[in-house]
Amino acid sequence: MPANAATGQRSYLPDQKAGTHFFAGATAGLASTVLTSPLDVLRTRFQSSISRRHCPPQPVQASLLGLWSRHVLQTASVMRNIHHVEGWRGLFRGLAPSLSGVVPSMALKFYVYGNCKRLGARMLDCVEDAALVHAQAAVAASLVVSTVMNPVFVVKTRLQLDGRTEGAKVTARRYTGSLNCVRKILQQEGVRGLYQGLGASYLGAVETVFQLVLYEQLKKVFSPISTGANAQGDVTWGHAFKSWASTSGAAGTAKLAAILVTYPHEVLRTRLRQAPIENGVRKYVGLVQCFRLIRAEEGLAGFYGGMTPHLMRSVPSAIIIFGVYEYVLKLLG
Repeated sequence: MPANAATGQRSYLPDQKAGTHFFAGATAGLASTVLTSPLDVLRTRFQSSISRRHCPPQPVQASLLGLWSRHVLQTASVMRNIHHVEGWRGLFRGLAPSLSGVVPSMALKFYVYGNCKRLGARMLDCVEDAALVHAQAAVAASLVVSTVMNPVFVVKTRLQLDGRTEGAKVTARRYTGSLNCVRKILQQEGVRGLYQGLGASYLGAVETVFQLVLYEQLKKVFSPISTGANAQGDVTWGHAFKSWASTSGAAGTAKLAAILVTYPHEVLRTRLRQAPIENGVRKYVGLVQCFRLIRAEEGLAGFYGGMTPHLMRSVPSAIIIFGVYEYVLKLLG
């Protein structure tokens, strides 16, 4: 355990290789954002109250399979409609703020998480593989990222909901770009407008903790599958594939479970971040008020809007993120 040479005390500062977590997280965020951008646009539009007004109501008595199949058909229909009316660019709306948000947020998240695991283990006097260490590191990473990056994600959400399709036409756009969006938010809503949905983001720390703790535990379960090399000690292609498969399995399973348990906070966060609709008045003004209003107007089903495209995006995204993150860490030693 590292100690200060002069005093013999433990050092709680990040070590010299702490930056590798930052670089690996940034690389993972870049790859994931570009590859899953169309599904991110779909997810945001389905989660918003604006888009849900144009979706046919779901039958009260419907089987789980029936609801899921309708979600899949609606997702495909909306994607075709966006492509037909807005072109391919419509499927990548908000990509610039996504890149400027997801890449640094992933870098910051894994930097804080990777180093808080090490520092937390020392402060709690236990091994880094302990679930408590993973949990405190995940909480710290989630709170830091939510606080620092919330303005960027507000802009991303506004742009993804802007220029929405209604039937065979696209409505007039409110914003011309990221800078114009920031300027209008500051003019019309003040600095506070850039922090809409922050409470729901903090609530999302539960998902982050659940996902990362489960991921770390599943890595232990899948690790025997990925071990092994040839007689010379060289890693074979088969071993590399097994290693990738074990990481992907752990990442995908952990993300799927975390979404199924904590999804409603995603809808709350999107609703709180969307732009004022009527006469500049916000429909959702707080976490509790937003929860009550959705439940009153849409029932419990309202808290699961956009879940299908969210799963279609987030599970592969988690596989890409953790696969790239772990691979870059190995490359950097």
